[in-house]
Amino acid sequence: MTIQTIENSRELQEHISALIAIEPRFAPVYEQVGMPDLRHNAGGFTQIMRAMVGQQLSVAAAASIWQRLVDRGLTTPAAIRAATDEDLRAQGLSKQKIRYTRSLVEHDIDFSALDTLPDEEVIKTLTAVTGIGRWTAEMYLLFSLKRADVLAVDDLAIKVAAMDLLGLAERPTPKQLKNLTQDWSPHRSAASLLLWQYYGFLRQKNAVPL
Repeated sequence: MTIQTIENSRELQEHISALIAIEPRFAPVYEQVGMPDLRHNAGGFTQIMRAMVGQQLSVAAAASIWQRLVDRGLTTPAAIRAATDEDLRAQGLSKQKIRYTRSLVEHDIDFSALDTLPDEEVIKTLTAVTGIGRWTAEMYLLFSLKRADVLAVDDLAIKVAAMDLLGLAERPTPKQLKNLTQDWSPHRSAASLLLWQYYGFLRQKNAVPL
């Protein structure tokens, strides 16, 4: 099995061109929003922990808590194992987030091994951790593992942008969106990146939250 990734802007451009050939409605979107940023990150334990810490928090609050954890050296499995719940709570982690973080440590994921696993196996491995849902796993596939065929159908911005793109009367459910976009494979990561950009464009154009 060949695992397809998008490593750079040139490869992203190739995927966008192929996507537009399949779904021409992306052509004007691409003209409006331009080349999306790949936003790749290094992945690993720290990346997942940071995503968990930031769930349901404002960007500023999440960044503040994360910085406190970094300053105390509490961002590695060994450090978290050695820390008490009180240590973690003192840096701003809720009882629930402490449970999530400890679950991540207990699962002892071999993050380097994820590079060679199919997308659904990566999702299965990550979502076995308490506090990691499919959306977080898909973000890891897209931005840490650079996978080429990931459409985040649970993402609100993607649903809103796809509703406009496809001329739908109402916001699609994740299942509907998955069915409507099957033909976009194997270029769905390019679609995700363009739809996020398009959502920003629509919000700006309408000057109100969608």
